[in-house]
Amino acid sequence: MNTEKDFSPLTPNIVRALNDKLYEKRKVAALEIEKLVREFVAQNNSAQIRHVIQILATEFALSQHPHSRKGGLIGLAACSIALGKDSGLYLKELIDPVLTCFNDSDSRLRYYACEALYNIVKVARGAVLPHFNVLFDGLSKLAADPDPNVKSGSELLDRLLKFYNNNGNCHYAIIHVLESVPDINLLDYLPEFLDGLFQILGDSSKEIRRICEVVLGEFLKEIKKNPSSVKFAEMANILVIHSYDLIQLTSMTWMREFIQLAGRVVLPYSSGILTAVLPCLSYDDRKKSTKEAASACNHSLMKLVTPEDDVDDEESQTKSSPQSDGSPSKKESDLNGNYCRISTRSLICCVLCSSDRPAVTLDLDGIVQVLDRHLHDSSTGMMTRIAVLKWLYHLYIKTPRKMFKHTDSLFPMLLKTLSDESDEVILKDLEVLAEIASSPAGQTDASGSCDNSDSKTELHIPGCKVTDLSPSTPSMNSYFYKFMINLLKRFSLERKLLEMRGAFIIRQLCLLLHAENIFHSMADILLKEEDLKFASTMVQTLNTILLTSAELFQLRNQLKDLRTQESCALFCCLYRSWCHNPVATVSLCFLTQNYRHAYDLIQKFGDLEVTVDFLMEVDKLVQLIESPIFTYLRLQLLDVEHNPYLIKALYGLLMLLPQSQAFQLLSHRLSCVPNPELMRTVEDPKAPVKDKRLAQPHIDYSELLQHFDRVQSKHLEVRHQRAGRSEHPDRKL
Repeated sequence: MNTEKDFSPLTPNIVRALNDKLYEKRKVAALEIEKLVREFVAQNNSAQIRHVIQILATEFALSQHPHSRKGGLIGLAACSIALGKDSGLYLKELIDPVLTCFNDSDSRLRYYACEALYNIVKVARGAVLPHFNVLFDGLSKLAADPDPNVKSGSELLDRLLKFYNNNGNCHYAIIHVLESVPDINLLDYLPEFLDGLFQILGDSSKEIRRICEVVLGEFLKEIKKNPSSVKFAEMANILVIHSYDLIQLTSMTWMREFIQLAGRVVLPYSSGILTAVLPCLSYDDRKKSTKEAASACNHSLMKLVTPEDDVDDEESQTKSSPQSDGSPSKKESDLNGNYCRISTRSLICCVLCSSDRPAVTLDLDGIVQVLDRHLHDSSTGMMTRIAVLKWLYHLYIKTPRKMFKHTDSLFPMLLKTLSDESDEVILKDLEVLAEIASSPAGQTDASGSCDNSDSKTELHIPGCKVTDLSPSTPSMNSYFYKFMINLLKRFSLERKLLEMRGAFIIRQLCLLLHAENIFHSMADILLKEEDLKFASTMVQTLNTILLTSAELFQLRNQLKDLRTQESCALFCCLYRSWCHNPVATVSLCFLTQNYRHAYDLIQKFGDLEVTVDFLMEVDKLVQLIESPIFTYLRLQLLDVEHNPYLIKALYGLLMLLPQSQAFQLLSHRLSCVPNPELMRTVEDPKAPVKDKRLAQPHIDYSELLQHFDRVQSKHLEVRHQRAGRSEHPDRKL
């Protein structure tokens, strides 16, 4: 550069410093330029200001000498800082030479150009909007710059240009600029300013919101027309972070279209989408449109999960880039202070390398974390809880192997959800628990080993001469027995749950799983129950369900005949636990047509403590005998010769009852038995046995009677201990 050329009003010292190869000297020159321009501003000397800018642009920024260009860039930035709010009057002269330097072959110069433009825009702020097109075009060129420093500088400038501004006039100007761009396919750059448009959509001005909605609507139409050219992955998180009240409907509408158009491309963002969508499902009719859009999003997203997502993806994860999912770099996260606000610039870089990206994988861990968080949140609405449980059920169906890695952490909350106020929530919860308990994937844990202690319900029941004592229905997995144990434990701790929802829960489980397995396992667990009062109450509940519920029809028929070893084994298993409740034990004998044994049991009732509760249970049994369940039993009263012990057992119940309505009911029934003389029991030992159950080879009835005596002795001992504590409250046990 010709140093003797007249560069006034710039002094020779300033000119020499601007051309120096050292940054510090160029910086000193910039400070002198800033001081000089401030004086011109104070004098309102615009001619001299323009002259200084022109010299810096033509003689320095556009010079052939690299150090001169660097000096020109820092000088232009200094002019902008000195001009302050007046810089908008000179923006074209300031911006054009800087943008030219964006194309420089020297990466350091491109970086200094970013730095200079950053300072110019930072001072001018909204005044740069009329130059939005050229700025946007320049930034787009730097988005894929190979130099990391240049790319970092462009990202800083990118964030500055996002215009997070509450000024209505600024918002209006931005929209006007977007509407007036004729020569650029803005759909290609939509990830760059979609975030800003949603910010503007929350403007306080109704007119600005209306105009913004129109612009967004036009973009959405274009997206539907050209889905193949849309960068869905880059905009998914933008929709998620803008799913708050004012713009929620628009966000949900876009999200719905994205999921339907992009398909599995959005799967990596599933956890964020669910975070935004799930709360909307519990909205009332005041937000009906938002709720419907959210429901459509939820349904469409759920359909994207397929069995292929259960395939191990470790290999694809090792091949993928750490940034390939569009997540922000550590630097970007630190700058924003908010993980969700992803830099659209870094996303563009990912898309440029999209051909190298692996197949889309499901963010299962993130989804489960979101679902679990909503289950734990007591403020979560009913419809949201139902949707969460539907998601869990769907994931266990489609991706069982991966889901069982999360079962231990989900299981306690699923059990707790059984106490929910909504029957529909409980029903969905039971569906999830039933799938966990019956899925073949549950046979092994995450490490591939099986917990042999709980994997099978192996019973050892004296009194049953059977080699195979397991249920005749298909076996459950390792979680089934764990589920039964914890369910009974919950009933024990929450007696209100047992009283209000116990029957409902057990009946639904009998539909979802195998009724025989449910009763077989519960009976086995209750056999070891230390709380005898709870055991008696639970047996009474199970017995009522067994005798009255339509869901147990098949199981009742299986027990009614006892034709197989399996049915005999089930009877023995139930009997030994049913002994916790004498009346329930008799009713089980009635159900299985073991009338002789029922009579023997009733004979022992004289040795028991007959309480009001006991008599009420006998009263209920009489009512059951008159119900359709025991129609076959009443018809057998016609065959007195072959059912003498049935009649004697019923008379035994009659003798137990006080003069009550139940007494009158049973007495009237027995008075209808034909020819009372045939009620006599044959005493001759050579006479043929009439009660068909006495010839059953698979059951040792004498051992069962002994077991009944032992159980009742335990109950009597516990009652005496309680009575002793009530009489001597200060006595130490």
